[in-house]
Amino acid sequence: MMEYLMVAPVASIIFALTLATSLYAFSNESIYGKFILNPYEVSRGYRVYTIITSGLIHKDWNHLFFNMLSYYFFAFQLEAVLGHWQFGVLYFVSMILADLPSIQKHKDDTWYNTLGASGAISAVVFSAILFNPRGEMGLLIIPGISFPAWVFGILYLVYCHFASKHARDNINHDAHLFGALSGILITIILHHSVVNDFISQFSGAN
Repeated sequence: MMEYLMVAPVASIIFALTLATSLYAFSNESIYGKFILNPYEVSRGYRVYTIITSGLIHKDWNHLFFNMLSYYFFAFQLEAVLGHWQFGVLYFVSMILADLPSIQKHKDDTWYNTLGASGAISAVVFSAILFNPRGEMGLLIIPGISFPAWVFGILYLVYCHFASKHARDNINHDAHLFGALSGILITIILHHSVVNDFISQFSGAN
């Protein structure tokens, strides 16, 4: 744990805070009422802070596990190459930007609520893929099988698209796509050379 704090302090704090808040919410329903994002209210200037707090809570164990596992695979290594304050900017700005389309889409739906760190974590995943698209990833359920990170990115978006179309929950699946786009854009702004580096890894250039 100390190694993570030394190399990636911002990612470590976000990881611990999200875990702690989500686990606390599982045993305290009132937290959901305070932290969940309601686009109808936010679009009218009420409880705007929930754009951030909704990213600290999750619907259930599966939702939390999927997001935190994706975060674990990419976040700590990303901060080491992106930078500390840059990682913080990427995470929280992407969290906000990823929610804006849903806020606009559901601004008149009083019944609609959303939660989860999906947008910010998508930004982390795709930012990391920009730096190392050919990095090998393995599947926990199939030991010995690995594939490039860019393939994971495609599968991730396919899953998110399917979930967005068929899910009947408060998880903001739409935020995955907008988070991914935000992460790519912010990474390019912070590190202009990442585009050439990304291309060179596929072209074979040094």
